[in-house]
Amino acid sequence: VNWRNENLMRLFFRALRKYVKPGGSVKVASNAGAVGVRFSYIVGSGVENEFVHVETMPFQQWQLHRYGRSYGDRRDTYKRPGEGEQYNAQRADSDMVYCFVYKPSGAQLPRQQIRMPPTYKTMLGCTDGALGERQGESKKKLATELFKRFMQECSGVHVG
Repeated sequence: VNWRNENLMRLFFRALRKYVKPGGSVKVASNAGAVGVRFSYIVGSGVENEFVHVETMPFQQWQLHRYGRSYGDRRDTYKRPGEGEQYNAQRADSDMVYCFVYKPSGAQLPRQQIRMPPTYKTMLGCTDGALGERQGESKKKLATELFKRFMQECSGVHVG
């Protein structure tokens, strides 16, 4: 589901264009070894939306390094990482902060491209995870449910 993380960054930076003044700064923190929101998604998405990447710094060197870190997903509603706690093999000392300045060119940008999820056929051929554990009608049913959900997410329709 890595396509979701890439799309998240692309749509995040595209949305920021409406709220950030020219010359405004944006900082995005992520773990240096992240497999979800990778540095290349952050930097590439910023650049394609006219946010110039000006600096990358270790999180601990950032002026706001003492703020309460979060998971960045639904877990934040019921728990937060504790002081010095490791979560998902991530620690503050391996987080990086990616710094950008918004420099719009004034040109109309093309419609934001997104990365599409795997095809239904690809999902049916999956041999690992929840799909790999199923066969026959059970696998078809799960693949259909996932494919519908993924396509809804790509269309901007989010359920639950």
